[in-house]
Order: sequence, then structure tokens, then C-alpha cells
Amino acid sequence: MEARIRGSLRGKLFLAHLLVIAVGMVTLFVATLSIAPTLFDRLMGGMMGPGASSAGGMMTGMAETTTQAFRSAMLQALLLSAGAATLAAVIVSLFVSTRIVTPIQRLLAASGRIASGHYAERVPTTDPDELGALAAQFNTMATALEAAERRRVALIGDVAHELRTPLATIEGYTEGLLDGVVAPGAETWALLHDEAGRLRRLVQELQELSRAEARQLPLQLRRCSPVELVEQAVRRIGAQFAEKGVTLTPDVPTDLPAVQVDADRIIQVLINLLGNALRSTPPGGTVQVRAKQQQDTVTFHVADSGIGIAPEHLPHLFERFYRVDKARSRALGGSGIGLTISRAIVEAHDGQIWAASAGPGQGATFSFSLPMA
Repeated sequence: MEARIRGSLRGKLFLAHLLVIAVGMVTLFVATLSIAPTLFDRLMGGMMGPGASSAGGMMTGMAETTTQAFRSAMLQALLLSAGAATLAAVIVSLFVSTRIVTPIQRLLAASGRIASGHYAERVPTTDPDELGALAAQFNTMATALEAAERRRVALIGDVAHELRTPLATIEGYTEGLLDGVVAPGAETWALLHDEAGRLRRLVQELQELSRAEARQLPLQLRRCSPVELVEQAVRRIGAQFAEKGVTLTPDVPTDLPAVQVDADRIIQVLINLLGNALRSTPPGGTVQVRAKQQQDTVTFHVADSGIGIAPEHLPHLFERFYRVDKARSRALGGSGIGLTISRAIVEAHDGQIWAASAGPGQGATFSFSLPMA
């Protein structure tokens, strides 16, 4: 029991306070017993005056008796004062040690519960001192862990859901082929091929997302013109816009400063944003790609005249598998992680990405900025 008390933080603080008290008491005793008699003799000599020596032995004996009485009284007073001071110091030390140790004990207990999987655990942050700041940081960490756990659980469910749809289609058609219910033909094989390709793309995107969020994407950086980046992206996806009847308009000044980027990765971001704009824009609509310089960055904007986005969805658009309208987005073919990959790529270039919309039916604008070379 004694060893456990000495090993605890409260016991260590209490023993440290007792050591300080003991050192202070010893210093007080030594200093008082060394200095007080000399000062007393000097004061007594001054009070008795120069004629005290001629008064004979009676005055000398009185002075010695007085000195001994003073020393005895002083020693008794010191002992009584030291006892009272020690008692008061012990009480204060216990109070202070408890005030310091109790928040730490709360943190220790809460961290143990979080380690056991109870991520909703929080500690009170009442004191505006370092311990209060530590508790606030602990709560921030717990909140981040809880959010990460929610995302992990949601990711498992989303991945299972995404895999279930093409697998169910493939399984259903292969069973039909085996039972002779479905006739083998070009249309059946094409459908199976499309579903298998959908599975392959999903697995590739998940692998790329994993590397991107771990900041392990290999980047081949070089100076690139914003015009070149936009032109290549428009060239690759322009046929899909023409097929759907959506007008794609690039608007990039030729005098923009160059950016230091991995061209293939940034073109991938532009194609992702353009693909989202194409899916959300009805035939006859327009999509515009713009770029402009803002201080020491070049900002790209992909603006469409499509279905728009409600304000409550904007903060979550770049989360994994997040869909504004799950049924509609699935019908349009979106996997739900393209924007997440785009954010990771832009942030790997020390840039930022964001979305804005005036509301449903008023289109949306996706933007990202990159530092100038």
C-alpha cells in the first residue's frame, strides 16, 4: 500500500511538498538559532549601556539568565510554530495535489475507455489552465477518433454495398446461363463485361484512394501551363459532352503563370470534376472551365448549369461515398469517391479544393487552387 502511494502522482507530489517543508523548517531553525542569540546579546548590551560592567556580577548573571530564558522561549516557539506550519502545509499540499491529480485521473480513465472502443468518451474542461487545455485537446482527439471510426464503419458498409450490386448482377446472369433461362448472346456478354469492368474500376479507385489519403501518390512534378492542363482534359472528355448535348466551354487566359504539378494527376482532377458536372447537367446545359491567378496561386473553376446542390450537402461532398441523391447518383454511374481522390491529389500538391452552389436547380461550381511554380 505504501509503495503504491509513493508510486502514484499524488504521493509523489505530496512527498515533494513534504520535502520542501522539511528543508524550509531546517533552514529556519539553523538561521534563527545562529543569528537570534547574537542579535539578542547586541540589543541587551545596548539597553544596559556602558555602565553595566561596573555594576558587578549581579548584572552579568541577570543577563545570562535572560539570554537562556530567551533561547528556551525561542526554541519552544519555533517548535510550536513549525508544528502548526507543517500541519497547515500538509492540508494545503493534500488539497493542491488532489486538484492536480484528479483531472489527470479523469484523463487516464477516459483514455482507457477510448482504448476499449468507447469513442464517445469526453472529459470536463472547467479549469482555464494547462490541465484544462490538455483536457480540451483530449476531447478534440476523441472527437477525431470517433469521426474516423464512423468513417471506417461507413466505408466498410459502402464498399460492401458498391460491390454487392455488380456481383448480384453477374451472379444472377451466370445462374440464368447455367439454368438455360438466359440465352447466351452478345448483349448478355456485354452486360457481364460492363459489370466486371465496374468492379475493376471500383477496386482501382479504392486502391488509389488508399494511396492518396496516405499521401503515398507518386508525383512527377514539372512546370505546366494551366492552358495545357485544361486543353488536355477537355480533349479527353469532350466527346462525352457532345454525345449528351451539353456545351463545354474552356476559358483560360494564355498569360497565366505556370504551376509546378504532376500533369497527369491534375488532369485526372479536372476530368473528375468535368465528369461530375456532365452527370448533373441535363442536355442543352452548359459547363465552363475557367482559370485565373489569385495572389500566388492559380485557381481553376468548373461551373455547370445543372441540378445544383443544397447548402447542407456542401461540407460533405468530398467525403468517401457521399452522395447528394444516392439513387440518382447510382443511376448516373458515380462511385462516390472521385471527389475524395481529387481532394487528396490537390492537397498532395499543397493546394485546396472546394465547392459552391446557390442551391438546387441553380448549378454548382467546383474549384481548386494550386501554388504557382
